[in-house]
Amino acid sequence: MTASTPRAPWLPIWAGLCASLVGIGLARFAYTPLIPALIEAHWFASSAVVFLGAANLAGYLIGALISRPIATRWSSASVLRFMMVLVSLAFLGCAWPLSVSWFFFWRLLSGVAGGAIMVLAATAILPHVATHRRGLASGAIFLGIGLGIAGAASLVPWLLDKGLQQTWLGLAALSLLLTISSWAGWPADPPHHPPTPTPAKPATSAAVLVLFGQYALMATALVAPMMFLVDYISRGLGAGTHAGALIWGLYGLGAIAGPVLYGLLADHLGARAGIRIVLFAQLVAMGALIESHDLRLLGAAALLIGSFPPGIVPLALARVHSLVEGHTRQNATWSRATVSFASFQAIAGYGYSALFASSDGHYGVLFSVAAAALVLALLLELILKSESRTAAVQAI
Repeated sequence: MTASTPRAPWLPIWAGLCASLVGIGLARFAYTPLIPALIEAHWFASSAVVFLGAANLAGYLIGALISRPIATRWSSASVLRFMMVLVSLAFLGCAWPLSVSWFFFWRLLSGVAGGAIMVLAATAILPHVATHRRGLASGAIFLGIGLGIAGAASLVPWLLDKGLQQTWLGLAALSLLLTISSWAGWPADPPHHPPTPTPAKPATSAAVLVLFGQYALMATALVAPMMFLVDYISRGLGAGTHAGALIWGLYGLGAIAGPVLYGLLADHLGARAGIRIVLFAQLVAMGALIESHDLRLLGAAALLIGSFPPGIVPLALARVHSLVEGHTRQNATWSRATVSFASFQAIAGYGYSALFASSDGHYGVLFSVAAAALVLALLLELILKSESRTAAVQAI
């Protein structure tokens, strides 16, 4: 691949899309529509199935933490290729439910791959994209998450008709095909320059710290519907697995639209304004989950909520780029933001699992906690605005 090749700019974006599709869209979100089937097939007890779902979130944190050190040693492209292969192996391992610990190991590894991909994919590609197009480009990269969610919503039920083991094998084959198709698309890392007097440390201004807090609270909020929405519709409301699959399909459609729409929002309105709008919209949708049992309204809420997990990634990345100058410092700040996100996501995953068990399966409590996290994220924005006004007054 050369810079003179007309198709070259799109090859890295295709590689990034495939990576987010495999590492997050499938590795994490294909598990949600499998939860009822895993319980009904008696592969594991219901409590173990939820616990195993959270294993992916714990692995995601590990992947976010180790990605930059290993990419420094072996290059981002090599690590990204390896992580995509690792997801394929994890799906293959999950085809045999030998024990809870065996399954946990493979789910954990799939999460490690997802965390590394989230940190490295965009930062490996965006330096090769014009600055004014980076919001759209990052949206296209993380569109893979939405495609994975929507694909899982339609592909998993079809595969389940052939058997639970065949479903895992099918997901492994699809992941491997996507890995092969994107293999040559990854750009080489930029050449290393001699150290400069400015250390490559993440920025720690008040605005950056607020972003870390907001991103962590967003992670806390999105986990509840991500883990429990299908089960809530299918078993909690007694609407059945077909209705649960339909609602999850709407969630997937929202996930397809989210990255590009949120990326455009960042390009045209600015990342900070975009975050405010998105947080408020998600709070309204979460309120519908808590208060309504109408499947039509819940479907509309699922469509909006589905845009959130993949959509906030390009929005947060755009906010990092607006607050921090310099490619190296942007990478370091984005890595820390992802670790913040992954930490709270993992904590929330196990916290929601424990809360679900202790509340005797009360879904409303879970969604209320998620709504509270969104409120706190909005309040952080108000605090930042207040501090900005105070600083402006003092400067006069």
